[in-house]
Amino acid sequence: MESQIPEGFHSGFVAIVGRPNVGKSTLLNRLVGQKISIVSRKAQTTRHRITGVLTQDDAQYVFVDTPGFQTRHSNALNRTMNRTVTQVLADVDLVFMVIEAGRFDGADRQVVNLLPPDAKVVLVINKVDQLADKSRLLPFIDEMQKVFGFAEIVPLSAEKGTNVDALLKTARQYLPEGMPMFGPDDITDRSERFMAAEFLREKLFRLLGDELPYGIAVEIEKFETEGQLRRIHAAVIVDKAGHKGIVIGKGGEQLKRIASEARQELEQLFDGKVFLEVWVKVKSGWSDDERALKSLGYE
Repeated sequence: MESQIPEGFHSGFVAIVGRPNVGKSTLLNRLVGQKISIVSRKAQTTRHRITGVLTQDDAQYVFVDTPGFQTRHSNALNRTMNRTVTQVLADVDLVFMVIEAGRFDGADRQVVNLLPPDAKVVLVINKVDQLADKSRLLPFIDEMQKVFGFAEIVPLSAEKGTNVDALLKTARQYLPEGMPMFGPDDITDRSERFMAAEFLREKLFRLLGDELPYGIAVEIEKFETEGQLRRIHAAVIVDKAGHKGIVIGKGGEQLKRIASEARQELEQLFDGKVFLEVWVKVKSGWSDDERALKSLGYE
């Protein structure tokens, strides 16, 4: 194995942090080159620590996508997500702090306050394509240089892919020399079972829009593999009995659509057939119950 690793190979962990909705998951998917972290316009979509792996000829980047740091509510779910952010920051070689072009507010400031003083941090200014007045970018970069001792500042568009290669080149020089930690074809350390729950949860967020409050989760009750076929039995957990009908929809049509779209994406991810059965269960108060959170895979 060692003989296959060129001299000067770099590998390390890179945390992706920021307030909710700045595009962290979109950036992770762009960097890895495949969808592994779910994306929606609703804040709090990412609730877990998601690891994505990119291996190139001279480096292996292990990206850790974190939940957006929560400041509004203090239930057990949000406390767990915030704890995840602070744990990740203590364990990585480099941090990408993501903000939106032209916007830096109190929520961004709270994330800056979490950064260890000696951390190597690259400020990623995302969504530059959405900045109406491009002449604002350089003054904005100048402002950001006074906020924290950022090692580098890289403007880009994660959605369009603009300047993402420059971000990777910048990151490589801050990673230690060393052997790769994952195989060349690995893209995540998360299990297929975990990915199935996440992709189904994304469809719930996307297709139910603002109808459904955040008291929703997905529990995989059975995951079986038969050759290239995966049989997945999943429960959608809602907080109140009244939410059950919203998920199921008239004549069960809404739940059928959610399951169908999730199944199609999972077949692409797993490169094989998927049988997906989904139903809805009520677990009152699950998002403020530490034991319930643990059983649903929250760290």
